[in-house]
This record gives sequence, C-alpha cells and structure tokens, in this order.
Amino acid sequence: MADAFIYDAIRTPRGKDRPDGSLQEVTSVALSARVLNEVKTRNGLEGAAVEDVIWGNVTQVGEQGGCLARSAVLLSDLDETIPGLSINRFCASGMEAVNLAANQVKGGAGAGYIAGGVEMMGRVAMGSDGAAIAVDPSLAMKTYFVPQGISADIIATEYGFSRDDCDAFAVESQRRAAAAWAEGRFARSVMTVRDQNGLPILERDEYMRPGTDMQALGALKPSFKEMGEIMPGFDKLAVMKYPHLEKIEHVHHAGNSSGIVDGAAALLIGNAEFGKAHGLKPRARIRATAKIGTDPTIMLTGPVPVTEKILREAGMSTSDIDLFEVNEAFAAVVLRFLQAFDADPAKVNVNGGAIAMGHPLGATGAIIIGTLLDELERTGKGTGLATLCIASGMGAATIIERV
Repeated sequence: MADAFIYDAIRTPRGKDRPDGSLQEVTSVALSARVLNEVKTRNGLEGAAVEDVIWGNVTQVGEQGGCLARSAVLLSDLDETIPGLSINRFCASGMEAVNLAANQVKGGAGAGYIAGGVEMMGRVAMGSDGAAIAVDPSLAMKTYFVPQGISADIIATEYGFSRDDCDAFAVESQRRAAAAWAEGRFARSVMTVRDQNGLPILERDEYMRPGTDMQALGALKPSFKEMGEIMPGFDKLAVMKYPHLEKIEHVHHAGNSSGIVDGAAALLIGNAEFGKAHGLKPRARIRATAKIGTDPTIMLTGPVPVTEKILREAGMSTSDIDLFEVNEAFAAVVLRFLQAFDADPAKVNVNGGAIAMGHPLGATGAIIIGTLLDELERTGKGTGLATLCIASGMGAATIIERV
C-alpha cells in the first residue's frame, strides 16, 4: 500500500455563535469555499489536481445540506471536474474525512485529496436535523438515551472527577490557548477570513476567555442539573442503566464544556507521487486510523478504547506517542483519558482545546490533526495521536508522524 502524507493543514479562526460573532454573516458554503481556495492558492493546485473533496459537517440541513462538499467545490476556484463528498460521524466528521482520504490514497484510489469540514453553529442550530436516537422513542428507550451533557456528568460520577477537577482543567485550557496565541503557535495554519472586498473579518479565535479563573467558574450553575433531576428526569434513566451509581453528580457547565462556534478546516492529503507532481514537500505521514463503537448512554468514553485499538493495530504503545490531542468536548472526557492511560498532562492538548477555543462540530477533527502537526514541528517531536469522543457512543483516532 502507498503511504498517505499530509502536505498542508489550514483552518479558519473560530468565531462566536452569538449575533456579534464575526462569522455570522458568512454561510457554510462560503466559508468552506474560502478554505478550499486557500488550499489551492498555497499549494499551487491547478485543474483536476485532487481526486475528491471529502467534507465533514454534522447538522446537514438548510445551508449545510444537499452535499455541501460539492457545493463548496463549485463556489470555490477549484476545477469543476473535482467532485465532493459530505460525511457525518458527528464530532469526528472532520477527522473521518481525513482518515477516509488517507485510506483512499493508501489503497490507490487517487493520488491526492482535500479533506476537512465545517460547522456554522450560529447559523444552523445543533440538533435541528432531528436525530433518530433523540426523537424516536423506540430507539431512545433501547439505548437509554440521555443528552451529551448528562453523559459527561455520568463520566465524572463514574470515574470520580469533582467540580473542582473539571474547573481546574478548564482554567488550564484557557491558559494554554492564550499562551499559544501569544507565541504565534497557530500562525502557519490559521488563515484570515475576508469579506468579498478582501477586508479581514476574523483573524484569531474569538471565543477565548483568557482571564478565566476558578472563582469565575465556581459562580456558574451546572448546566445539566435541571434536565437531569427535574424535567424530563434523565438521571433516573441513567441510574437504571448504571444502578451502582446512587445519583449523578452534575459538574459541567458552559465554562468547562466546549464552546459553540463557527469554523472550518482542511488538510491536503496525497501520496509521494502527488507531492512530486506539484512540487510539494510532505510534512507528516498518516501512520494509522481507527474508529470504534462504545456504550451509547455514557456515550463520550470513546477516546479510551479507540486509542487502545489504534495503538494495538499499529504495534505501538502510549510511550511511542510524543503528543496527544484529545478533543475537549467536556472536561471529564479528557480527564478520563488522562486517568486511563496515566498520561502526562504536559503531553496532552499542550495548546489548549475546545473548552477555550470552541468546537465547530464538523471541523474539529481536522483542526486537532492540524494543531498536532504544528506542535510536532514546533517542538521537533516525531509522533502524535489525535482522538475524539463521538455522539451515540463512538470514538475515532489518527496517528501521524513527521517526515
């Protein structure tokens, strides 16, 4: 099988989903097209340079429906002979797009791909697609469905993470993200989003709250306590599934959970011949990819078993990994990862994560692979692993190594 290399990684800054968010006037297809154009321009791609554009987006309705990937190709400056494929693996959609592209290259189905994703959460509301697992009673009852925030609180309860543990993790995420921006660690990957007149709209992540401290977070009420305990009583459902838990401790809130934001990201993936044909130097090799299904009620524990799976299949151990990126969907998700592998916190999310900078669902998987690559290059390290928890109980992971 051929090697699959990363030749470039680009992302937009992440914009707040509120009315004053800088990306509120940019449609999903327009932001996607801007990123595709950036990939094309930076890498001198002409004609049918890539086999396909694989694009992740989670809420595939309205402006994000109708095979957004193909629409983005047509709006961009890419050649119209390049097709487009939209995919949805919830929060791992952007990563799954990259993994699918890499495995297509490895299998010989094309020399090059653009892969990534988008989510404009301020324009297309999360959940507006009406997922069956949440709205079909027969499926919801079979799976003991609870909202993700309740799942995160179940993880905290099951594995012993307190409110202070989660808040302290969130404070550190904010500190690391602020330091990364101050030191220019994202400079290679982050593009400026411009309007139709070429004027800058957004140049840096705007969701961050660098002054966050334990006192500020301590004043926030748990976000999922009422829906868990009062209406519609998801805690009772959870305890039916996990009777050893006497009650669910509600520790998550807006400050220690991922931010709702707008954003997009793309990676240029290809084999060795693709790089030679376009005069490009590979930055990293995609060594392994993996996905897995997990308990759909606790839902968000996927990073642990999928990391075990990808390491086993790659013949590696955690000691072979220099840096980890674990999506900060909720603080307890990463705390569980650290606990399960006795991982060094200094190697995990060293530039902060989604708690500080936000989680544009369809793009985040591609974002964290790019962030991991940048940090490997900055520090001169060799190998990194990126992973995400996924709604409905799944996990995904990617291992990359510098070349």
